[in-house]
Amino acid sequence: MNSNDIIKNRDIGIQRLLEIMRRLRDPQSGCPWDIEQDFKSIAPYTIEEAYEVADVIEREAWDELPGELGDLLLNTIFHAQMAEDAGMFDFDTVVQAISDKMIARHPHVFGTDSREKSAVQQTRDWEEIKARERGSPASALDGIAGNLPALTRALKLQNRAARVGFDWPETTQVLEKIKEEAAELVEAKAELSQSEVEEEFGDLLFVMANLGRHLGVQPEEALRKANAKFTRRFRAIEDRLKAMGKTPAQSGLEEMDALWDQVKATET
Repeated sequence: MNSNDIIKNRDIGIQRLLEIMRRLRDPQSGCPWDIEQDFKSIAPYTIEEAYEVADVIEREAWDELPGELGDLLLNTIFHAQMAEDAGMFDFDTVVQAISDKMIARHPHVFGTDSREKSAVQQTRDWEEIKARERGSPASALDGIAGNLPALTRALKLQNRAARVGFDWPETTQVLEKIKEEAAELVEAKAELSQSEVEEEFGDLLFVMANLGRHLGVQPEEALRKANAKFTRRFRAIEDRLKAMGKTPAQSGLEEMDALWDQVKATET
């Protein structure tokens, strides 16, 4: 079966997609845009596709999920093809690495460990296995990706620090720290430079992420849901104003605030 047959064969699965990417990256006959890309140029698309998958799940738009997962898979294959072109590794190496990792990190499924564990204990075991894989890092914070979304990275940094005992034992202490940081931000706004205001604002966000951790809340997910709620309610305000023959620009804060309360009341 030649490459054209593979591309036309809808039943051949992952091999079809791998061949399509090889053809797109072919230096002689491929797509100029695909040929010009490198890891750095594709990485933003990979991140964007991951967020689009999360968005579809959040909206429960299940008919869109296969397409979005396909876009994310394509990015993985794109990276693997670029690596193969550079003589680094190929897609099979990627599959073997993740397969070996999953087997090693699930001894209660693929090994001799007992399956009679709670999800919480299994999570602890997972982290212990990951720690053993990292060996003895110079810092407890080593290995946390620097380009994660800021709230997500804050949570991971705090979790790592907590494992070695650097953590508030009580949620009330975190709340007190939030009050302290909020007061410092108000003071900074009145007396300090813009860069110092930014620093104090960052400190407040960091402690807010820590509060989420103590409450068992994922900060990134909570903020994403808050964004969705704001979008939903503001669009409802726009719809109500449109029915009145107005736009938000033709309205005022008092009127829009009243409409907000009306919309909010319909959701509770």
